[in-house]
Formats: sequence, C-alpha cells, structure tokens
Amino acid sequence: WVPPVLFAITLHEVAHGWMARRFGDPTAQMLGRLTVNPLKHIDPIGTIIVPAALLLLHTGFLFGWAKPVPISPRNFKNQRRDMAIVGAAGPLANLVMALIWCVVTRVSLYLPNSFAHVSQPLVMVGAAGIFVNVLLMVFNLIPLPPLDGGRVASGLLPKKWARVYDRIEPFGFWILLGLIVTNILGLILWPPVSILLGLFAEASGLGGTQYVMLLQSLM
Repeated sequence: WVPPVLFAITLHEVAHGWMARRFGDPTAQMLGRLTVNPLKHIDPIGTIIVPAALLLLHTGFLFGWAKPVPISPRNFKNQRRDMAIVGAAGPLANLVMALIWCVVTRVSLYLPNSFAHVSQPLVMVGAAGIFVNVLLMVFNLIPLPPLDGGRVASGLLPKKWARVYDRIEPFGFWILLGLIVTNILGLILWPPVSILLGLFAEASGLGGTQYVMLLQSLM
C-alpha cells in the first residue's frame, strides 16, 4: 500500500503545480515543489497517519492528502478557465497512474512461474495502486469546494453563479466531514468507483471476481 498511496497523493499535487506553470504561474517551481520526491510533499498527518489508521482499522475507505502545492491564480491570463484546468490536472494524474498500475499488473501476470517472487508482490501492489488512484480521482472530482471538482465546477459556471458557489468553500471541509461521518460520502463514491474498478480489473487481466478477492486480502 505504501508506494501507491505515496505516489498517488504526491503526483496528484505535482500535476497541479506542473499545469499551473504551463499557464504562467511559477510559484510551485520556485518553491521546489515540482518534484516526484514524495518527501517534498508529505504531510505527516494527511499522508501517513490518517491513511495508515484507516487501513489498520479496516474501514474500507481510504482518505489522505499531501501538502498542497502553492498556486497563485493572479499569474494566469484567464483565471477562471486556467484554475479549472489546473484543478482537473490532479484527478487526471490519478487516472494515468491507475492505468500504469493496470499495465504493471497485467505484465506481472504474464511473468513465468520462476519469477513468482517478483510477480506476486507486483500484482498486489498493482491492485492496490488501481484502487487508490481510482478512489482519489473520483473523490477529488466531487463538485465541492475546495476539492478539485469544486474548482472545475466554478470555472464552468457563469460568473454570477460561480461567485455564489465559491462562498461554500469556507464550509467545504465541514460539509465533507459530515458526509464521511454519516457514510453519505461512501454512497456517493461507491457507484462510480465500483464501475471503474471493474473496468480496470478486466483490463489488468485479473477479472472482477479475482480482483475483489485480492483487494479484500490486502485490506
């Protein structure tokens, strides 16, 4: 679980900074945050303690965060459009990583039996990587500020509605916490997550049933 969680969270943040740089904001680069080194992005609580506690408690739900990459929207030429694209870059990075772990899993399944000491751990890491990245992608696409989906929604709404919508942000964390505590968040996430996991499981060569069994053994 450690490699997929670390890279899923940190590369998610790097993607935001990289896209911001493409639109003219060098803030993340100037502060040395455009690096794949997880140590530069680790938040002791959000990256280590919270995900580890959820896994150890067998909650069936994984949640975490890295240190947010600093972004200065005033450097963008079109702030609303560019901020929406920067917001979408994080979930897109998770989608790419899920695809990479899918390839790793499929390749591992084709390794000869003599390489079982390598292929079996890789299959387990790949299965975990698919799960973590799909979950983070769908979670961050929830249209609730300050999640990435909130940034995207704000950029797509007409300016008048966007200003009203953005007022939710100071309360976004508490709304999210309430959704987690009441398990409403799980009800929202599970349908799209289950569909995507099924597609990735088939593409990885494991198949839906085998993937679920493998995932349960890792929980």
